[in-house]
Amino acid sequence: MSELQHKRRKRYSGKYPKHFDEKYKELHPEKYQDILDHVKKKGSTPAGTHISIMVDEIIQFFDIHENQTGLDCTLGYGGHSLAMLEKLNHTGHLYGLDIDTEESKKTVNRINNAGYAEDFTLINTNFRNILDVSFQHGPFDFILADLGLSSMQIDNPKRGFSYKVDGPLDFRMDQSKGESATELLKRLSKEEIEDILITNSDEPYAKEISKTIDSFIKSGYEVDTTFKLRNIIKKALSFLSEDEFKQVFKKSCARVFQALRIEVNHEYESLNDLLEGLKDALKPGGKVVILTFHSGEDRLVKKAFKLGYNEGIYTSYSREIVLPSKEECRSNPRATSTKMRYAIKKSEM
Repeated sequence: MSELQHKRRKRYSGKYPKHFDEKYKELHPEKYQDILDHVKKKGSTPAGTHISIMVDEIIQFFDIHENQTGLDCTLGYGGHSLAMLEKLNHTGHLYGLDIDTEESKKTVNRINNAGYAEDFTLINTNFRNILDVSFQHGPFDFILADLGLSSMQIDNPKRGFSYKVDGPLDFRMDQSKGESATELLKRLSKEEIEDILITNSDEPYAKEISKTIDSFIKSGYEVDTTFKLRNIIKKALSFLSEDEFKQVFKKSCARVFQALRIEVNHEYESLNDLLEGLKDALKPGGKVVILTFHSGEDRLVKKAFKLGYNEGIYTSYSREIVLPSKEECRSNPRATSTKMRYAIKKSEM
């Protein structure tokens, strides 16, 4: 058989594709834009894409002028970056950070194809290194950090971020380094797992779930896929009544996956480094926006902005969270848990 023989696409049963690799039209927007538009109108996110959240509110707050320099700490799919580049109008420059080398290459291609190749620079590094980035390319007039997980990462089963699809229990943003969630669970004690579930996601059944995970691992069971972990959570909650189980199972799955992802990627440590580095990375009068998606992140951001204000670093900050509009939440359900906070650095330090 010739090595160049055409390989047929995987067929799917039913009227619509259900699995990630079957949604080939959504994964090729350059060919099937009408399909993407149809999926978005239904309030869904097309496979392999991401709908950026609170773009209008962010752009309005930044009030971007020509010849400014900006930093997108979480490039992702590039929706926020493209909106900021449009405001810069081929003047100034925008830098984007991302540790996901696989997705960032695709995003840079989208930015280049939109005509901003000379106006944008990708830096493959964690935003915790913001001081190093600022030393080389800053300081910046505006800085954005969207702490949410991108939809294309959630949807792709190979990344292992979602309990809804089966895949490797990995959770690493950068799969070239660090330990996976499988490796993490192997070395943690029952008490350490419980502490992670409580600290990182306020899981009410942390004790029961950590005990069950520990029991399976000690018996020699390899917890190496998302569905295996999901089934362990199901087993841990089996003491609940049928009605109680229906109400909490999916929420507990989401919280457990979130807690382990935070731990695997050292997200709180990275966020603390970012919040500390902002003070020097911003120009006098510079503005910062951070989007958070759970209470642990929001508490850290609120505390840091308040401290910076009390120290005289910020002239103002958002004492209350800014939420996405009801219209945006209806059209993009993944925006529902978003919280926006902002701060403005003092003009003269």
